[in-house]
Amino acid sequence: MPPRRDHPWLMRTYAGHSTAEDSNALYRRNLAKGQTGLSVAFDLPTQTGYDPDHPLARGEVGRVGVPVAHLGDMRRLFDGIPLARSNTSMTINATAMWLLALYQTAAEEQGADPAALRGTTQNDIVKEYLSRGTHVFPPGPSLRLTTDLIAHAVHHLPRFNPVNICGYHLQEAGATPVQEIAYAMVNAIAVLDAVRASGEVPADRLGEVVGRFSFFVNAGVRFVEEMCKMRAFARVWDRITRERYGVADPRQRRFRYGVQVNSLGLTEAQPENNVQRIVLEMLGVTLSKDARARAVQLPAWNEALGLPRPWDQQWSLRVQQVLAEESDLLEHEDLFAGSRVVEEVTGAMAADALAEIDRVLGMGGALAAVESGYLKSELVAAHARRRARIEAGDERVVGVNCHTATEPSPLTAGQKAATLTVDPGAEARVIEELDRWRGGRDGAAARVALAGLRRTAEGDGNLMPVSLACARAGVTTGEWAGALREVFGEYRAPTGVGGAPVPSPVAAPGPALTALVGLRRDVAATARELGAGRLRLLVGKPGLDGHSNGAEQIALRARDAGFEVIYQGIRLTPEQIATAALAEDVHCVGLSILSGSHARLVPEVLRRLRADGAGEIPVVVGGIIPAADAAALRAGGVAAVFTAKDFGITDIIGRVLDEIRAAHRLDPPEVPS
Repeated sequence: MPPRRDHPWLMRTYAGHSTAEDSNALYRRNLAKGQTGLSVAFDLPTQTGYDPDHPLARGEVGRVGVPVAHLGDMRRLFDGIPLARSNTSMTINATAMWLLALYQTAAEEQGADPAALRGTTQNDIVKEYLSRGTHVFPPGPSLRLTTDLIAHAVHHLPRFNPVNICGYHLQEAGATPVQEIAYAMVNAIAVLDAVRASGEVPADRLGEVVGRFSFFVNAGVRFVEEMCKMRAFARVWDRITRERYGVADPRQRRFRYGVQVNSLGLTEAQPENNVQRIVLEMLGVTLSKDARARAVQLPAWNEALGLPRPWDQQWSLRVQQVLAEESDLLEHEDLFAGSRVVEEVTGAMAADALAEIDRVLGMGGALAAVESGYLKSELVAAHARRRARIEAGDERVVGVNCHTATEPSPLTAGQKAATLTVDPGAEARVIEELDRWRGGRDGAAARVALAGLRRTAEGDGNLMPVSLACARAGVTTGEWAGALREVFGEYRAPTGVGGAPVPSPVAAPGPALTALVGLRRDVAATARELGAGRLRLLVGKPGLDGHSNGAEQIALRARDAGFEVIYQGIRLTPEQIATAALAEDVHCVGLSILSGSHARLVPEVLRRLRADGAGEIPVVVGGIIPAADAAALRAGGVAAVFTAKDFGITDIIGRVLDEIRAAHRLDPPEVPS
C-alpha cells in the first residue's frame, strides 16, 4: 500500500500586467497548467489610489501589475473564473479595503455567497512605510482602514483572510532574519491591539481574528538559517498570542504563512544561476513539515532583467510541481525533528527576536517606531552592512563577486525576447476605457456614495459598508482614495537615510576601504576646484515606484564619500525633481526607477531641466533597465545608466563624480604619488 501523502501547499504565481483582459488571459492559462491559487499583482496607480489618467500615473499604468480603476475592471479581471471556487491572494495594502469591495461585488454578481469566498488581502500598511512605499494616508487612519476590513471579514467573510502581515519586503529592504521576525511581529501586535481596542469584534471572538491572521515571509538562500527562521516565527507567534491575547486554542495560534522566495538575491549577472537559488530557497520552506508554508510563489529566473514572460512563470510553477508530485517529500513526518543544530539556531533566533520586540514595544510600538524613523533607519543600516560585505567579498555571490568567468547564456541571447515588454499603447487604452466608464455610470449615484464615504471617514463608523456602496455605484479607485485623502491627508514616511549610521560599514581594512578613501579625496578635490563647499547630489524617485532600497544605499554611500545628498523620498513628479535640482543648485541628479517607467519619466525630467535652463546638470539613472532602453536613454542625454549588475556602490559614486567633472570640463583628478 503506498504511503499516505500530505496535501501540497497552494501553488501561486504573482502575476498581472497591461490590462484586466491581458491579466485574465494569463490567469486562465496558469490555472490550466495546474496552478492552484491566484496571486494578483496590481499596478502602482491602483496600489496608491490614483486613476490611470492622474498625472502621477504617467508611465506606470499596467507596468508592475494590472490596473483596476472600477468595478468593470474587476469584472473583466475574473471573467470566466468562478470566484466562489477560487483562492485569490491580492497584494494590496493602502487601498486593500477598496479592492476587496470591488472583489466582493464582482463575486456577488457572479452569484457567489460572500461567506464562501476564500483568499487573502495583504492589508498590511505598516511595512509600506518601511519597505515598499505604497502608503497613502497617515499611520492612524491607515490602521483604521486595516481594522475595519478585518472586522468586516470576521462578520461577513468567514473563510477570507483579511490581513497578511508581511515580513517579505522587510528582508528585501535589508532586514536580518531576527529583524524580519521582530518587525513583522510588532506589526501584527499593532494590528491586533487596534482590533481589540476598536470594539468592532467582541472580546470572546478575538481568537477568531488571531486564527485568521496569515503572514507573508521571505526565504533567502541560506537554507538552514531560513528554515530555522520559520520555526522561530512559529514559536514567537505562539507565545505572543497565548500570553498577550489569551488565545487558548492551539489551532488559532498556529503560525500560518505563505512565502515568496528571495528576489533581492536574484542577479542580472549570470541570471541562469537564479534557477538554483530559487530551488534552494523553496526547499527551506517546504522540507520541514512542522514549518512548511501553506502557499508558495516563486519568482522567475529573469526578474532581475525585466518582466517575466508566461513561459518563465510556467518554469517557476513546474519547479514546485516537480517537488510536490515527483519526490517523496509529502510522505514523511518532519525531517529535522530532534536536530540539535536546528534547535540551537531556532532558539537563539527566537530569543533575539523577542528582545527586539520588547525594545520596539518599549518605544510605544510599531507605529511610534515608524513615525520616529527607528525601524526604517535600522533596515537601511542592515542593508548597508549587507552591501558592504558583498563589496568586500565577505559575502560571496556567484557570478557577481566570485566565479565571474562565464560563457554567453543562451537564455539571454536576443535580449529583447528574454523578458516581457508591456505595450506602451496599453496605458492609452486603459484611460479611454476609464473615460467610457465614467460617461456610462450614474454620476449622481457615484456622488452620493462618495459623500457617504466622506461622512463616515469624518466619524468613527466602519468604512467597509460605504466602500461597498461606492463600488456598486461605479466610483473609481482615484475617487475613493481622493475622498479619503480629503479627510485623512497624505503621508510622507521617514526615509531612514538621515538616521542611518555614519561612517559607512565599509570600514574594515582592505580594497573596499582603500577605494572609498580615494573617492573621498577626489570628491573633496573636485569641490575645491568648483569653488563649492561640498558637491551636491540630488537622489530622486520619479513616479509611483516605492522600491527605495537602491536609492537609499546610493544616498548613504554618496554621503559617506563627502557629497551633500538631497533625498526627499519617493513619489515625486519630474517637475518636483527639476525644481529641487535648481533650488538646491546640485551638481548631479540621480534617478532611481524599478517599475519600468524609465522610458516615460526620465526624458520628462531632462526636458524640465532644459526648459528651466539647467540642462548642463548631468543626469544618471539606475534601475531594472534593458540594454536597448539604456542605449536610448544615453542617446537622449542621460550621462550614465546603472543596472543590477553594477553592484559596487563606491564604483557607482566614482562614476557619478566622473560625470560631474566631465560636465565642468575638469581634467582627471591627480593621483597622489
